[in-house]
Amino acid sequence: MRIIALLFIVFILASLASALYYLIKDKGQSDRVVRMLTVRIVLSLTLFILLMAGYYFGIVPQTGLR
Repeated sequence: MRIIALLFIVFILASLASALYYLIKDKGQSDRVVRMLTVRIVLSLTLFILLMAGYYFGIVPQTGLR
């Protein structure tokens, strides 16, 4: 579960970086920034739901991921 959480965090940061890149490159003229930020939000919510489900089903212990 720890590896999955770390991969999600890497993808979230990559999406945030690409949104910044498109913001600078397109100067706000396209909707690619909005799409990348939407992807970031979806990934963040998915990670949150996975962590909560993992805690509920006992995959993630009460002490957290170590």
